[in-house]
Amino acid sequence: MDSKDKFKDFPRADAIFQSLIYEDKVPGLAICVSKDENICFNKGYGLGNIERRIPIDPTKSIFRIASVSKPIAAMSLAYAVQEGLIDLDASFYDYVPYFPEKKHDFTIKQLAGHTAGIRAYKGKEYALNEPFGIKDSLALFQNDPLLFVPGTSYLYNSYDWVMISLAIQEVTGISFEDFVKQNVLDPLKMKQTFPEYVDAINKNEVTFYTKKKSGFTKATPVNNRFKLAGGGYLSTVTDLIKLGQETLNPSLVSKEILNVFLKSQTINKKPTYYGLGWQVSMDKNKRRYFGHQGNGVGGYSNFFVYPDENMVIAVLINCTDPKVQSILDKAIMEFF
Repeated sequence: MDSKDKFKDFPRADAIFQSLIYEDKVPGLAICVSKDENICFNKGYGLGNIERRIPIDPTKSIFRIASVSKPIAAMSLAYAVQEGLIDLDASFYDYVPYFPEKKHDFTIKQLAGHTAGIRAYKGKEYALNEPFGIKDSLALFQNDPLLFVPGTSYLYNSYDWVMISLAIQEVTGISFEDFVKQNVLDPLKMKQTFPEYVDAINKNEVTFYTKKKSGFTKATPVNNRFKLAGGGYLSTVTDLIKLGQETLNPSLVSKEILNVFLKSQTINKKPTYYGLGWQVSMDKNKRRYFGHQGNGVGGYSNFFVYPDENMVIAVLINCTDPKVQSILDKAIMEFF
């Protein structure tokens, strides 16, 4: 099957993605879609490197996936739960006793569902370029009080997952990075998903940009290693499809455990539309999905799993929030 045959059923989606390039809304974009465990659309648009005119290759172009890192981290937490290493209902202090004591206790599950009361980024914390380790990075927020009594409200943030990654390190005795690689990435053959190393970036043919009135400029340097679990991974669209397919036919953890992660939390009997590391919602056509969106310095991402349709969709853009989500939504609807 040649590429023309492969894409002939989705000409309107293809045209929408092409328009993002023609209208200079994004520098480059990769998309991959699977249906019934088969890739039905896999294409790159625009440039990974504007200066060198290197085109996007959906199978090789490696992007910053920002908060789509959370589902990867969530899969590793689910594995830790299955192995009896972590108890979701246990206090965070059971695993990290040296974290400064707060007025109220909170659990691993509350951290994973963003109901623990930990604050979000302040100022330019989202764009730090400091060589923090996971444990070192606690200094950024550990002395701040909880914003609400755990379990009574919802506040999305990445520090929750920094804390979870530290708990996993403490209980396993190995780095969070190695734990994820050994128990999630390697088994799923996600060979192009890893933390951001200088050497990895130098070999990568994708440059990360920020959009300004004058055009696309190289994004400010950042070091995302400390928040690996919340937003620090690099990946390709084809690797993300493997993660999505794992949720449809799980092999790493039981369906029973996975379903706990993919169920929306509730506050006062109202859904938060967030499970444990996964956004859980319905699209405008009332189709249920779970996944994540991500926005970070030099990267924007969409990752959606539609269980009833047995579909997985991954979109990666090499630019800080280009304000194109409504256009992406329109294009994605063309695959149904």
